[in-house]
Amino acid sequence: MTQSGPKQQSGLKDRVARLRRAYAPHEHRPLGGYLVAMGTYAGVAGALAALVKATGRPVPERPAPADVVLLSIATHKLSRLLSKDAVTSPLRAPFTRYDRPIGSGEVMEQVRDSGSSTRHAIGELLSCPFCLAVWVATGLTGGLVLAPRLTRLVATALTAVAASDFLQMAYAVSQQAAEGGRQQQD
Repeated sequence: MTQSGPKQQSGLKDRVARLRRAYAPHEHRPLGGYLVAMGTYAGVAGALAALVKATGRPVPERPAPADVVLLSIATHKLSRLLSKDAVTSPLRAPFTRYDRPIGSGEVMEQVRDSGSSTRHAIGELLSCPFCLAVWVATGLTGGLVLAPRLTRLVATALTAVAASDFLQMAYAVSQQAAEGGRQQQD
């Protein structure tokens, strides 16, 4: 017969605390929060898979290259919009703290470290476009199977915004170059 209860739980907590200290002895790393985030992601991915199965939607054997490109650009744009855009900062505010503007309508934020490893991990996820891209790509890919026409329409809009961003930046650079050339002539 195995022993369970408060004594066993205390032993597990001690082992987890030792693991945390051994992993990052000089820095706070919210391993418990990361576990919650990974578990949530697995739950979302599992729910998407179950929904696909329940609806009987066909899953493509191989996604079309055009869809891969479209979703890649849309994932990039939506990840940046959610994680860096000044207008979406209210979504991140419970988990981050404003630091400074970083140009092109984006802001830099610091993760709030209030002692909650879950809050810290969510703050890291929401302020990191690279981290958030996995979630966005999963959602868009699930959308491509469950509602392909709508997903392609939304992804097309996001891709157009990403292209527009690059054109706006290219225009600004060329304008600065032209002004710099005029100043040298004067």
